Amino acid sequence: MKEALYYKKKRGGIIHCQLCPKHCIIQEGKRGNCGVRVNIDGKLYSIVYGEACSIAVDPIEKKPLYHFLPGSKTFSIGTAGCNLHCKHCQNWEISQADPEEIPTLSLSPKQIIEEAKEKGCNSIAYTYTEPTVFWEYVLDTAKLAHKEGLKNIIVSNGFINPKPLEKGCKYIDAANIDLKGNALFYQNFTDAQIEPVLNSLKLLKDKDIWLEVTNLIIPSLNDSSEDLKDRCNWIKENLGTKTPIHFSRFFPCYRMMDIKPTSFKLLEKAYGIAKMAGLKFIYLGNVAEAFGNDTFCPSCGNLLIRRGSNYCTLENNINDKKCSKCNQSIKGVWE
Repeated sequence: MKEALYYKKKRGGIIHCQLCPKHCIIQEGKRGNCGVRVNIDGKLYSIVYGEACSIAVDPIEKKPLYHFLPGSKTFSIGTAGCNLHCKHCQNWEISQADPEEIPTLSLSPKQIIEEAKEKGCNSIAYTYTEPTVFWEYVLDTAKLAHKEGLKNIIVSNGFINPKPLEKGCKYIDAANIDLKGNALFYQNFTDAQIEPVLNSLKLLKDKDIWLEVTNLIIPSLNDSSEDLKDRCNWIKENLGTKTPIHFSRFFPCYRMMDIKPTSFKLLEKAYGIAKMAGLKFIYLGNVAEAFGNDTFCPSCGNLLIRRGSNYCTLENNINDKKCSKCNQSIKGVWE
């Protein structure tokens, strides 16, 4: 447990949390909407600081990050809690649980760095649940990681206020942000709003953080051609055509057990719409098919990176950040 950042005290021991756009007003002894930030004696505490509920060594491609240190390993950690309550959450057992309900491992920032280096990881990923709700843990770990030559990655819903995100940008090297759907989708299925997410994406871009975007496509809810075109055009206009987009397949889970899995045909439709919008790097996730997994040069079509179905990099034809065939510069962090 550690005193939280980004809050203000109000009269009567009440606290105004300013970490995320929900701006929770928290009474003495109560928790914020995320379930992991508690008002104790008029101070706000993160009760998941140093308490990891998920730890693993992952291929970087699993985040997914396809243009950031391909073929490397990342030390992934997450805690309980989330500031969104998506009805389709794939990690709901830990993201929607109270910290007391699930087993955790006490792991200090220093121990995380030691574990990552011991296991040959090039980076640390704050993932599985939402890093915003354990932001103090992220910041302390990320600072140490940079001192030890490790990169930092957030896999996030992007629902965070600008001030804490800007602080984190001093230490974050890469981000994969979920762009879940349109404004109505956010309102109906995530318990959040889209505007703060769009603002976070633009801030990360402005701060020159390597950025990739994921869109989980859910049949009948966020899969219309109009929605997909709007999403792709927004990325093109605000993040640039060379920002990688990952269209991911939905499987029934949590409170959406009645919706069928996303068909490969629907993913192909999304791929085609993104291509027509002018996006250069489009990927398909959660599918066994090889199509949509590899990276090609946007200039000459040369195969740049060939990936296996288990998130591994099988072939890399990027030399000195350029296509090995036509010498076109390829956007990404390659070493």
